[in-house]
Amino acid sequence: MNASEAKKTIAALSEKINLHNDLYYQKSKPQISDFEFDQLLVELTRLEEQFPQFKLEDSPTQRVGGTVTKDFETVVHRYPMLSLGNTYSKEELQDFDKRVAKGLEGEPFEYFCELKFDGVSISLLYENGVMKRGVTRGDGVRGDDVTANVRTIRSIPLSVKEKNLPSMFEVRGEVFLPKKVFEQLNKDREDIGEETYANARNTASGTLKMQDSRQVAKRKLDCFLYYLLGEELSISTHEEAIHKLESLNFQISPTYKKCSTIQDVMAYIAHWEKRRTELPLETDGVVIKVNRLDQQARLGYTAKVPRWAISFKYKSESISTRLNGITYQVGRTGAITPVAELEPVLLAGTTVKRASLHNANEIARLDLRIGDHVFVEKGGEIIPKVTAVDLTKRSKNSKSVIYITRCPECATSLIRKEDQANHYCPNEKGCPPQIKGKIEHFIQRKAMNIDSLGEKTIEQLFDRGLVKTPADLYDLRREDILKLEGFKDLSTKNLLAGIEASTSTPFESVLFAIGIRFVGKTVAEKIARYFKNIDTISKASFEELRNAPEVGEKIAESIVAFFKDRDNLREIERLRKAGLQFESSEKEPEKVSDALGGKSFVVSGTFEHYERDEIKEVILANGGRVLSGVSAKLDYLVAGENMGPSKREKAEKLKVTIISEAEFQKMLKG
Repeated sequence: MNASEAKKTIAALSEKINLHNDLYYQKSKPQISDFEFDQLLVELTRLEEQFPQFKLEDSPTQRVGGTVTKDFETVVHRYPMLSLGNTYSKEELQDFDKRVAKGLEGEPFEYFCELKFDGVSISLLYENGVMKRGVTRGDGVRGDDVTANVRTIRSIPLSVKEKNLPSMFEVRGEVFLPKKVFEQLNKDREDIGEETYANARNTASGTLKMQDSRQVAKRKLDCFLYYLLGEELSISTHEEAIHKLESLNFQISPTYKKCSTIQDVMAYIAHWEKRRTELPLETDGVVIKVNRLDQQARLGYTAKVPRWAISFKYKSESISTRLNGITYQVGRTGAITPVAELEPVLLAGTTVKRASLHNANEIARLDLRIGDHVFVEKGGEIIPKVTAVDLTKRSKNSKSVIYITRCPECATSLIRKEDQANHYCPNEKGCPPQIKGKIEHFIQRKAMNIDSLGEKTIEQLFDRGLVKTPADLYDLRREDILKLEGFKDLSTKNLLAGIEASTSTPFESVLFAIGIRFVGKTVAEKIARYFKNIDTISKASFEELRNAPEVGEKIAESIVAFFKDRDNLREIERLRKAGLQFESSEKEPEKVSDALGGKSFVVSGTFEHYERDEIKEVILANGGRVLSGVSAKLDYLVAGENMGPSKREKAEKLKVTIISEAEFQKMLKG
């Protein structure tokens, strides 16, 4: 493909991807599968790497991230992002209504109501239709430039096209983690032995400030927009601004409503107090604004807040009940979770009997005592949590809870690392919940996908001594399974067939299934494709592992420790004999040029335009070779940010040429 053809193809692909992105995120009418969409993106990325001079400013490849930001620049807001006055009282809302009426001297007015989302405020600056900058609220006067991370949010347009748009305008909204995404994120973290996040709002905030935009892209942040600012916008009301944003394909929550009177506002508040739990994100109130912009201007501002808007906050439903006891659950990785056993109480429409207490720190913070009357809320309207103790009802003879020191399942002494809040049971090979948890992890959909097995069946197999490790599953016989409760000929046949079928599961999934701590699904895929087979991984040094994509110190240490354990090696050999796949079938990238003509490369550090495994694929696709370590035979060391000093020192000593990412890209052009 020559330069002229590449330019046309890049433009056409960009337009096509943007169209399908709009159909999926704005109109909820996808026309192609996720796989087909991803293939279009892969093709565009490949062409942009070959012909970077034709990459468009609003290229959809920015959605996948790639920028590493060390320090976030502080930006002064063009229009201050003021906070709103809050109220929990309907009487105060009526007082607000009276103040508005007085300020407008009897002139008719109406309100515009929107739900207040529990996320992170963001300001988006567009110049000539292209999104130039995304800035956090900060202190309201200045915030942090998080543009690279904002670009990964697929519901935010990277560009807008309309003839009569002003050359510059600003859009504001709320970045959030959808409930389902947050729940899955915590499930994935729990699955690999990481501590779970406390709430979606703080997690969204932390994600928006991550240094590597590729990691941000994986978190699947979303955004609702609710405010349009700028000169010569030809709008006279907030309602018109919202409809304008909708016409420009900005994502607006359809929950807004124009209200003629404060009574209508009250009805809107009452309506969403019940229904807000059905929404895909957390909400904590309602924002009420005077609709007409000229009336907003007349009402003006106090020193801190606008006089034409107010926020009504919903009170979290809280109820007091007795703490009857505390039980302790043991997870797959040995993490101990304390659970409050409560006197059953009706809360937000459901009967609550138990609530998470998170860890020992939380118990100490609350100074909990058995027999206390505690206040319980539904965190995020979903998970019950203990928020406080009713000290007026505390018994004088009560004693503070002493956190357990031994595992409630196997009596092993618990451990707690300095940098972690959770206690752990270290008896991973003898603690029943950990053993069963590892088998449940092994058979899950993202791992071996043995859907004919379930938690209750695993429990029966374990209790009967038939399965103690995942490899035991492949030794099961028909007569073993028929002994289990609920199993007949057909269900037994299906279970054995499911286990047999799992032997064809790709190595990438097998590596995740064997349960190396901190190695999640994505990391397992990257490592499998990088090292190609289990034997190479098992023999890899700490430094070699660190050089692999997505592998940090903690993961590298965990992998080294896993393969030092003889029991783990024996388990892998048993699985290998059972027929499981321990070699990647991932094909080498298709050759696109001979620009690197047989030259050898070692890649180290992080890069602006590539992930480490991506840059290696580019090397192979352009005729080069990728080596695992620095030696006298090496031609080039491609040095990114945070490269290990030992690699550089060795390369300098051996007089190996060290090149930057920019120099590497020049080599690709010939």
